[in-house]
Amino acid sequence: MDNNDLLIRLRYALDIKNKDMIEIFKLGGIEVTKEEVLLILTKTNDGYHDEADSIDGDIVEHEENIKCDNIMLESFLNGLIISKRGKQDPKPGQPERSAYSKTERVNNILLKKVKIALALTSEDILDILETAGVFITKGELSAFLRKEGHKNYKECGDQNTRNFLKGLAIKYRK
Repeated sequence: MDNNDLLIRLRYALDIKNKDMIEIFKLGGIEVTKEEVLLILTKTNDGYHDEADSIDGDIVEHEENIKCDNIMLESFLNGLIISKRGKQDPKPGQPERSAYSKTERVNNILLKKVKIALALTSEDILDILETAGVFITKGELSAFLRKEGHKNYKECGDQNTRNFLKGLAIKYRK
């Protein structure tokens, strides 16, 4: 699953409008126009497709699009956190942290940052996954949320990410 597909699914799950997408990108430090947002939100030819990606059985694909790289996706997720929870000022004497992960996997980053933005607990995430028909243990979820390099860190696969976004859509689009 590519970053464009992740953005498309997250946007659908949280019912984010184009105008709000522009504002969230801006909060994350990237200026985009409405036309650029529309090009980012088009399906790529190499993305994962399932029945939710089709209209009357035909896969929707576009020749022109803007490829969403890891920095752009993470900027959007940072902007989502700021839009939902407000900007956090660093505490006095504390060094300012980088807003971008250098090595972590995109799926793990998405899971962590959506958890923060929506103020979800681990139980909430387990319930969301259960809604999508996936049952994982608290320990497995904890491994996805750990920092890369930790001995219990586990990479979150595309299937778990897809199911998390599917569960979010079911929960937030009732």
